[in-house]
Amino acid sequence: MKLARLLCLALAVSFAGQAQNVWTVLFDGANRAQWDDPRQKMPPGDGWTVEDGCLRAVHSPRILEDMVTRKVFGDFELSLEWKISPGGNSGIKYKIQDRVFLAQHPGGSFEDLVNWSLGHRPTVRPDKGQEYVVGFEYQILDNAGNIDARHGADRQAGALYDIAGPTKDVTKPVGEFNQTRIVVRGNHVEHWLNGVKVVDTSLDSPQTLDHLAKRWGKGSPVYELLAKQPKKECSISLQNHGSDAWFRDIKIRKLPEEDDDE
Repeated sequence: MKLARLLCLALAVSFAGQAQNVWTVLFDGANRAQWDDPRQKMPPGDGWTVEDGCLRAVHSPRILEDMVTRKVFGDFELSLEWKISPGGNSGIKYKIQDRVFLAQHPGGSFEDLVNWSLGHRPTVRPDKGQEYVVGFEYQILDNAGNIDARHGADRQAGALYDIAGPTKDVTKPVGEFNQTRIVVRGNHVEHWLNGVKVVDTSLDSPQTLDHLAKRWGKGSPVYELLAKQPKKECSISLQNHGSDAWFRDIKIRKLPEEDDDE
């Protein structure tokens, strides 16, 4: 009986290990079923298309909005490939806490606009404008051709945007695909770019909270959402930042909370 119990335990551990290594394909080159498809909304979105086996963010769409997963995730590892257009800017957002169409208000910074819009949401979906996703961002950028890269490492490709810069620039030339991994366990995050871990930090560290306060204003609606993260299982999005960007080979696996292995 003791041997049988040990065998059962060993099998259970084996099955658990296999389960955590199961990858879910989020995009297979054609099917958008895993995504909240903007084309199906009213009015329909025009910011995304499928091209050469990629999800493509279209430059200067009428409605600027992300492609957002239908499913939500806690601890996960995300893997994908991306390329950016010359001078382009995009990103991958995770730990998403809210989505809001930006309203018009009398002046102020972009951050002021987002905070204000959270309390002044449109009653119907606009036929043009921008939907902003409140979450943490893996930056995608043409480091050589986009002015944002000159503002510091925390604005460059691979960065945890405006919080932690990559340890080095390992991007491939514009027009070539880069490989990205994002690993999230609780508030600990790793950003990988082309096989190199370029960011290893915590989303609740004093540094992170300080950066959030400086950008959004301590106690502001966005600060409260990102600092407290009321949603623990969240969607992931591919950003349309007004530039052409391509994403392919997108897959994800859920990680158990107690798993500390790579």
